[in-house]
Amino acid sequence: MLFIKKTVAAFFSSREIHCISLAALALSLAACGGTDSPVSNGTSVAKGAGMSAAAQIGEKIFKDVSLSASGKMSCATCHDADNAHAPKNDLAVQLGGPNLDVPGTRAVPSLRYLELNPAFFFAADGTPTGGFTRDGKANTLAQQAETPFLAAHEMANKDRADVVAKLQRASYVNEFKTAFGVTVFDNADTAFERILFSLQQYQKEDSDFHPYDSKYDQFLAGRAKLSDAELRGLALFNNPIKGNCASCHLSAKGADGASPLFTDFTYDNLGVPRNMDIPANADPAFFDLGLCGPDRKDLVTRSALCGAFKVPTLRNVATRKVFFHNGKFKSLRDAVNFYVRRDTNPEEWFPYGADGNALKFNDLPALYIANVNTTEVPYNRQRGMAAALTSDEVDDVVKFLGTLNDGYKP
Repeated sequence: MLFIKKTVAAFFSSREIHCISLAALALSLAACGGTDSPVSNGTSVAKGAGMSAAAQIGEKIFKDVSLSASGKMSCATCHDADNAHAPKNDLAVQLGGPNLDVPGTRAVPSLRYLELNPAFFFAADGTPTGGFTRDGKANTLAQQAETPFLAAHEMANKDRADVVAKLQRASYVNEFKTAFGVTVFDNADTAFERILFSLQQYQKEDSDFHPYDSKYDQFLAGRAKLSDAELRGLALFNNPIKGNCASCHLSAKGADGASPLFTDFTYDNLGVPRNMDIPANADPAFFDLGLCGPDRKDLVTRSALCGAFKVPTLRNVATRKVFFHNGKFKSLRDAVNFYVRRDTNPEEWFPYGADGNALKFNDLPALYIANVNTTEVPYNRQRGMAAALTSDEVDDVVKFLGTLNDGYKP
């Protein structure tokens, strides 16, 4: 299927499109591009530099638990800065709602390194690309921020006006008026859009969301050396007949010298096992099909897209507590092992059926099993074949992935 094919050319066109759109909207602080320095993307702001008034308000909104129905949940609750803006716990899905007891249906992703993410589009070859969230339904960071405010399993506000009313009681309400005008609350939709804009600007302007200061960044800049194991892992990561990870998680600097984002912004269907730790999965009729629903509504008739989820950045992946869209795995080594042993040893990952065979791809309706990527390395193996990576090679890849954590200090 066309959408499974990932190309470097598509990645660069995505970045160019994103730069153009940001300039047109006057939302970026600087032109896209960069130098050979670790912090090479123009939208990154040096740590300690002043943020705009909107971004400063956005930080307060991001951390404000009073903007939720429970009065105990903020954006920062699930996107903890101390864990690369991802959850600190190892729950497959987080709990929200008025009493913080309503489970979600997807693992919460990190908010890091989204500043260059393009709006959703179909590339010339039909490849779905870009968009925010795991199904790409939001086209901007601002749009992405709306869902948590209103979702029943998150902050659970009744509507936009409910959020605005809560902000009017916040200690920083006068700062909000100063930034957006004294009449900003005359229209609830206008005020809510300013809330979303503030959150967007905070994530763009605060360098904590995109520091580009990992060991690997320092290595690319010639300021750090990787260990032998890390170098072996990098080679396996890039090798198209071994890990082949770089076919989607691009590891080389961009044509403009920009640091790699370790994603090509596309989508893939990996056939991840069903996770029964997600309460919604107790219903055998429930399936999370990513691009074609149930959260996203505009592509429900595109059956070839069913089961595909966005390729995430691998930056800070070693800090994650759960992996994949459904949080099925709780260790990075298990996640890497799944990639390379999914087809050679399916019994390690999937339950057995009545016939004694592993029920591969059991988190998809039978109709969509053919959508699973079984053509690209390392998914092109069969039972009884050697996995693309040995156990020792998996260890080396995991070691390399650890070099992508932010905040490296020699």
